[in-house]
Amino acid sequence: MDLTTSLPWEYPLLVFVGFLVGVINTMAGGGSLLTLPLLIFLGLPPSVANGTNRIAIMMTAFSANMGFKSKGLSTYPFSAYIGAFALLGSIIGANIAVEIEGDLFNKILSLIMIIVVIIIIFKPRIINSDEIIRIKGKYLIISCISFFFIGLYGGFVNAGIGFVIMLFLHFYNHLDLLKVNATKVVVVLVYTIGAFLTFVINDMVDWTYGICLGLGTLNGGWFTSRWSVKKGEKVVRLFLVVIVVFMAIKLWFF
Repeated sequence: MDLTTSLPWEYPLLVFVGFLVGVINTMAGGGSLLTLPLLIFLGLPPSVANGTNRIAIMMTAFSANMGFKSKGLSTYPFSAYIGAFALLGSIIGANIAVEIEGDLFNKILSLIMIIVVIIIIFKPRIINSDEIIRIKGKYLIISCISFFFIGLYGGFVNAGIGFVIMLFLHFYNHLDLLKVNATKVVVVLVYTIGAFLTFVINDMVDWTYGICLGLGTLNGGWFTSRWSVKKGEKVVRLFLVVIVVFMAIKLWFF
């Protein structure tokens, strides 16, 4: 059998990139900065690429969540509360995204990519600490309101949202790095379901590309969540900066 004719080259490429993105998203965030431009470069309209990318995000978050749970890491019910508010925001954000013109979306995405690169380079270092966790009372209320707006952005494009979530959970709620990541994947899974269904209803999902990408992220998320969320972050950051700057330039000018 001639694999060159029976298996389009895009499929194994998407699985491979998906695995890398699953690792990146579980360790820190920013994987959509690679997958969204890739899907657009493969010929999908920007809105369809945005919807298709949600399959990969969901599968990463699901597998990573299962991996963290297998290690006994959970912040329930806090993660459920903020996830519910993020879900409401994401549905609104996704409905905005489906109405945006393709060229305008590319311009917005390229600007977002550059902004996130700056965050990647200059973001404060997250370290484990013995500070008291703040996830109840007024801190829970403020967190829920904040995650509504985080979900709004996540529903719109999602690119780089992982960094925002991590910084908020660490510096406001005082969660350590392990609990930050365990909470992040729950929230992302919950709000992405709402955004994904919005794109499905509007027929803006390429199932074949999405499933190929998702198979890779599924394995990458599971592997990384059971490994160590603290290893290799410097390499990931350098890789993201170089690739994202290149893709942002191409999206804006070509």
